[in-house]
Amino acid sequence: MHDMSTMEEMSGESSGGGHAMGPASAEGVLPATETRGAQPLDFRLEGDVKVFELTARPVLWEILDGVTVVAWTYNGTVPGPMIRVTEGDRVRVILKNELPEPTTIHWHGVEVPNAMDGVPGVTQDPVLPGATFTYEFVAKPAGTFMYHSHFESDTQVMLGLYAPFLIDPATPEANPPDVDMVLMLSEWLVTDGQTYAAMPMAGMEPNYFTINGKAFPAVETINVRVGERVRLRLMSIGQFVHPMHLHGVPFKIVATDGHPVPAAAQLTKDTVSVAPGERYDIEWLATEPGQWMLHCHILHHTTNDGVEPGGLMLIVNVTE
Repeated sequence: MHDMSTMEEMSGESSGGGHAMGPASAEGVLPATETRGAQPLDFRLEGDVKVFELTARPVLWEILDGVTVVAWTYNGTVPGPMIRVTEGDRVRVILKNELPEPTTIHWHGVEVPNAMDGVPGVTQDPVLPGATFTYEFVAKPAGTFMYHSHFESDTQVMLGLYAPFLIDPATPEANPPDVDMVLMLSEWLVTDGQTYAAMPMAGMEPNYFTINGKAFPAVETINVRVGERVRLRLMSIGQFVHPMHLHGVPFKIVATDGHPVPAAAQLTKDTVSVAPGERYDIEWLATEPGQWMLHCHILHHTTNDGVEPGGLMLIVNVTE
């Protein structure tokens, strides 16, 4: 059991976020109306600009049957919605802040103009509660990226302010995979029904671990047929390293941090350690029918509040 009273005495207060290290406030926070995160976000065209709208707001988010967290979200889901565009597209993202404190968005790995980089006090003023801010840039390079808060990010990101950002190549892939999925890895700390920002420090270590905002067995199953090629885009958005291990067959690392790996340099592995902020695109061919496990090999990370199985696990269901 985590002793949060000590943490709150250190911080001097219990707040909805920030460096106070108190629990995220559930006062007035409504249950999420969606159940899946990282879903494609619709846009509208204004001339040749793709316009996306994001609202940062808290919701009650179920990470597991019977386990609900206070999550800070983009558009009410964890992860937030997937922004998917093509290299060379002009992108405009309008952020509205409905959080109880300021925030910003950083476009992790995307080559944006400095003024669009989302670092408060450096490239922009924080976006205050009730205010809006417009980000605009040309999407480049092609690859697997993400976006997340950069204001008091040790708490805001850990409470759910993160999402995938995919940039497809201007020339479509000649041989795209049959299955192409994003898996965002993160951690949570839930004690006595209250949500705290999990951190690698004494008393703040996580007790729940999620893939796309869900802990096993609530994590989505990957369904694939024999002979199909699978691409998984692994993204570590939390504060812990996760060595992800695939049962049954090895995989190739085809891209790192959004950048393609030349075929001659692609490593064949069955475990890859994904550090905070890293992205790995891995691919393999499904050859053997059955239910195959993909999981973190720090085995405490495959528990729910200390009980296995749980956490960073999912089933790859291969059928004929």
